[in-house]
Amino acid sequence: MKRGITVLVSVGILAAVGYVTASKWAIRHETLRFHDASRDNRLVEVDVAVRRDKEMQAEAGMIKLPVAILNHGNTVKFTEYSFLANVFAARGYMAISIQHDLPTDAPMVTKVGELYVGRLAQIQRGVANIKFAVEQMRNAQPNADYDHLTVVGHSMGGDITMYFAKQYPDEVRKVVTLDNLRVPFVTDGKFKILSFRSKDPQFKTDPGVIPSADICEKTGITVVQTNFQHNDMRDTGPDDAKSSIQAMLDKFLADADSSSDVAPVKTASPLTDPGPVPPFVPTGKQADPAKTPDKALTH
Repeated sequence: MKRGITVLVSVGILAAVGYVTASKWAIRHETLRFHDASRDNRLVEVDVAVRRDKEMQAEAGMIKLPVAILNHGNTVKFTEYSFLANVFAARGYMAISIQHDLPTDAPMVTKVGELYVGRLAQIQRGVANIKFAVEQMRNAQPNADYDHLTVVGHSMGGDITMYFAKQYPDEVRKVVTLDNLRVPFVTDGKFKILSFRSKDPQFKTDPGVIPSADICEKTGITVVQTNFQHNDMRDTGPDDAKSSIQAMLDKFLADADSSSDVAPVKTASPLTDPGPVPPFVPTGKQADPAKTPDKALTH
């Protein structure tokens, strides 16, 4: 990003207030339930957040909505990231939060030494959920751009996000992760990446996940070191954490969306301190059709 974030000290709080206000009247949330016939009729729930005026324009064929896919952390519900979904919706995106885990799923067993400590099966299930949900949403809301996704995720959801981007790079425009710990960053520079990192002794990033500072600069990866705990990065987190993340995410989207191309983010210029989030520090050494969706929980 070419410009510093000096304005975020004051704008952070204003942005947070704006998103809360907008979520009460301008942004509509709705839960849709899809069933994947190719996987034993597996239930895949999604929460859709969209600005009412932008949705009306899309339904009238005036615009195509950009799409953001949000992926939750392990044992966390898909509805627990509204503070992120509302940023995307306020900017005119259709934000789709997907429920990846079901009570009937076998418990996750991790094992040191295995790929992603044995979480590959759960990660691949998440990728399958994304692909399925996107195809169903093409029918539910056809006036959206599903070919150039922004994929977002926290913790395990961040690993699903990065794995999806690695598997389907031509379908991804931007990547945002919050403390993904296992899957290494994509470093080919095909899309813009923003990653928030916690300062939490209980959640350690695996070696090799975050690229070196030189690679980050060359490939357009923006890494933000914060003082927040790993579990602060969701709706239950403290307000200062959420408002700071919202402000920096909004700045990232403003910069990324101002250009019509998909060139990497320029990160050579240091970022100034935006308040509760410390300055930017790049780190690291290291197809059957489904049933018609059920609708519920419009709020």
